[in-house]
Amino acid sequence: MATKTNITLYTASTPNGIKVPILLQELGLDYKLYRVKLRENEQKEPWYLEINPNGRIPAITDEWFDGQKMRVFESGPILEYIVDRYDKDNKVSYPRGSREYWEVKSWLSWQIEKIEYSINRYANETHRLYRTMDTHLAKSPHGLLVGDRVTIADIACFGWVVNHDSDGVSLQEFPHVEKWLEKLLARPSFKNGREAV
Repeated sequence: MATKTNITLYTASTPNGIKVPILLQELGLDYKLYRVKLRENEQKEPWYLEINPNGRIPAITDEWFDGQKMRVFESGPILEYIVDRYDKDNKVSYPRGSREYWEVKSWLSWQIEKIEYSINRYANETHRLYRTMDTHLAKSPHGLLVGDRVTIADIACFGWVVNHDSDGVSLQEFPHVEKWLEKLLARPSFKNGREAV
C-alpha cells in the first residue's frame, strides 16, 4: 500500500519528466499526476508559471509542515526534496554526511550538468560521458552508481540513458552501462514510473 502524500506531480514523458514518477514508485508514495501537454505549450500558461516560473517540467506541489502549499521545480531539486522529506529509511539514499551521500550528490550533479548538455550538442562528448559512466560502473561491486542500492543518482541518469538509441549511442560499446540499464529496467518502479507519464 502506498504512503499517502499531498504531492501533485506536473510532468510529461521526457528524460527529465520520468525521473520523479520513478522515484515516487521506488519509495511507494501516493501522489496525484497531472500530465502537462507540452505540444499545446501548457507549461507556458499563467497557471503553470505560478508552479514553475521557468515554464518547464517537471514540477511538484506539496503541503509544507505549516499546512501551506509549496512548490519545487526542476528534476534535481525535486529528487532531493522527495528524498529529504520522505526517504527516512534511506531506501534510495544514504545518511546525510556519509561518503555515499556525497557520492550520490556528485553523480546527481554530473548528470544534470553534463549529459543533457552533451546529448543536445556534441556526439563526441556524449560518448566520453558514457565511457566515464561505464568505467565507473565497471568498478562498482553492485553495478550501481553508488553503493548497494538504487539511488536518485541512478534514477537521474536513467532518464537520459534509457533514450540512448534516439541519441545515437549504442550500448554495445558500454557493457557496464548496458547491464546497469537492464538492472533498472527490471525494477517494477522504473516500468511503472515511465508508464505513468
